[in-house]
Amino acid sequence: MSQQVSRNNIDRFNGFSELYDQNRPKAPDEVIRILSMVLGRSPEIVADVGCGTGLSSFAWLNHAKQIIGIEPNDDMRAVAMNRWRESNCPAQLQFVKGLSTELPLEPSSVDLVTCSQSFHWMDPQPTLQEFARVLRPGGIFAAYDCDWPPAASPELEQAYIQLVDFAEKRASELIDNDKEAYKWPKDQHLQQIRKSGLFHYSREILFHHWESCDADRYANLALSQGGLQTALKLGANEILSAAEQFREQVNQAFGAEARNILFCYRMRLGVK
Repeated sequence: MSQQVSRNNIDRFNGFSELYDQNRPKAPDEVIRILSMVLGRSPEIVADVGCGTGLSSFAWLNHAKQIIGIEPNDDMRAVAMNRWRESNCPAQLQFVKGLSTELPLEPSSVDLVTCSQSFHWMDPQPTLQEFARVLRPGGIFAAYDCDWPPAASPELEQAYIQLVDFAEKRASELIDNDKEAYKWPKDQHLQQIRKSGLFHYSREILFHHWESCDADRYANLALSQGGLQTALKLGANEILSAAEQFREQVNQAFGAEARNILFCYRMRLGVK
């Protein structure tokens, strides 16, 4: 991955870190249960790479001796640090700046490397080389992502997809080619792990997680998508009108009540 593409991928997340943090799902307990099962014990040290605002890092507080959240985007990392201070600065958790290909970690020093909703923004092969460098023998790399949109109702999901697709299209029309971010296909994560030859065991695990959600949060989940935010930053004001229509539809569907929605997850992992 060129330095320019890396910069574009990092900059894509500027300007909406609070919206992201307040509405995106936290890492579910199933992540901890699955990875502790595969590891055969609770991990001592977890490196959460591309940790964003720390939604996937704080989950490990009672399950690991040390957690290192690594995030290159300053806006996202600032929110993580604010949450860390609000949590009375837990000593076992720290947030640092770093790239997936240049981790500020010693060789063979961590039990788990996790990427929550982030591995598709990383150049897979050099990133996996770096993950293998810092993992202990028997350590695990796990990339896990939820499917978008979360399951709520067919009508709302279709409206969500239409809004995000419209925003992505407008963003691609407006952005300069040399400033466009690049995502690697999520459905090739497992293939990339196997292609690296760095892991003796690999597989995909599917699981789900229910979360309570009101109308405001469901609408904001769509607004927290990077493509939509990119379109807005590029001046596609028609997206605001489309987003408002979507919000009205969500308000009509939810009313004043919260309801449970279903996040479906796919974890691709490799054991060193």
